[in-house]
Amino acid sequence: MVKIITRKPISTQNVYDIGVERDHNFIIRKGLVASNCFNKSHSTAYGYVTYQTAYLKANYPLEYMAALLTANSDDTDKVQKYISSCASMSIHIEPPDINRSGVDFTPSGENILFGLSAVRNVGQNAIVCILQAREEGGEFKSLADFCDRVDLRAVNRRTLEALISCGAFDKIDPNRNQLLHDLELVYDWAQSRARDRATGQGNLFDLLGGAFSTAATTNKNLNSFEVAPKAQQVPDFPPQKKLQMEKELLGFYVSDHPLKAIRKSAHVLAPINLSQLGEQKEESHICAVVMLNGVKKVMTKKSEQMAILQIEDLTTQLEAVVFPKIYEQIHSVLQIDSRLIIWGKVDRREEQNQLIVENVEPVETVQLVIVELNPQQATTLEEQHRLRTILQKQSGDKEKAKVPVIGIVQAGTSRQLVRFGRRFWVQDSRTTVLALQNARFSAYAQLLAGV
Repeated sequence: MVKIITRKPISTQNVYDIGVERDHNFIIRKGLVASNCFNKSHSTAYGYVTYQTAYLKANYPLEYMAALLTANSDDTDKVQKYISSCASMSIHIEPPDINRSGVDFTPSGENILFGLSAVRNVGQNAIVCILQAREEGGEFKSLADFCDRVDLRAVNRRTLEALISCGAFDKIDPNRNQLLHDLELVYDWAQSRARDRATGQGNLFDLLGGAFSTAATTNKNLNSFEVAPKAQQVPDFPPQKKLQMEKELLGFYVSDHPLKAIRKSAHVLAPINLSQLGEQKEESHICAVVMLNGVKKVMTKKSEQMAILQIEDLTTQLEAVVFPKIYEQIHSVLQIDSRLIIWGKVDRREEQNQLIVENVEPVETVQLVIVELNPQQATTLEEQHRLRTILQKQSGDKEKAKVPVIGIVQAGTSRQLVRFGRRFWVQDSRTTVLALQNARFSAYAQLLAGV
């Protein structure tokens, strides 16, 4: 540690982040120069910022993560990564709510509430108009109440469709399909009322509300939107359709995720998360359960078809490469918004992590071989050897062995799952089950989604 004793101006000089011997940095005793002053000051500042950041995350996790999501709301990959971090911190992200959401992501109790500014097709003018109407008149009671109170020149039909489709009106009416049908009638009705008010031709309740008692105003609030037209009753969208609409407008799934329903059964296979791809060794074979978001077809120099897949799981999104030979085999399975189990290998080209697809199968068709074992079978070396020998024989060519094998150890009322490693996966579930049964093991085939 040194102490600066003097500073001497030497007119205009070039400044560098690394120290130089003369004419630049601070002079200390006996003509010595305090080199590296600048990068030392930088490291100190960065260290202090790091300390502050870690302190906020540790002591104010809701506020910290809400600010992080807001600052990166235009980067889908980062937002999904931070939402995954929130899940690991037991912080739930709530979907947008027309009566509670603000401009940005905000803490709400023990959760974080989605901000309106992160909803596609909802502009800043529309948000200002919505928040102002909510502040002046309180919560919106219905779609008609909302349309009657906001300025429809700022909150247009496209904005309303986006808010309904992403779930912002779910607390008012969870039937998004009904709201979209009602919107066709309610929007025109609200525009007509707005024109009447602008020309001084308000209806009877408008006139009473402006000149008479609180009771009259209450009547206005109760009746002004209850007389709004409604469409015929229609059933709501199926859950999968709702999630697709959310993904389109928010950039990712918020209220739920299609993979959550099979998270437990997928865990049985012990697949890696896509965010862990960089931790795998090059050329290592992996499997992962993913959603297919997009397929970009590419023509090679040899006029062969290949594809770049946009995939995601609960942790992140990335691209996977399907070369022509494999694409020809699996192209019919590559349906957008489908849940898939992907087998592939890790490739690092130009310092980029890639997943090279070797096989794909819809989650709904993936079968497992289940072997039920009693404690004696599970702990006896002879029984273990017999079981291992059968599975290795059924495995054959490792490249073709795609059927996982799961053991269930039954001890009284306790059932424990035992994973058999990838080297014990087999080629055909039916022949494997027959072979195990012939060897007096209790075995059967079962779909992954049913485990």
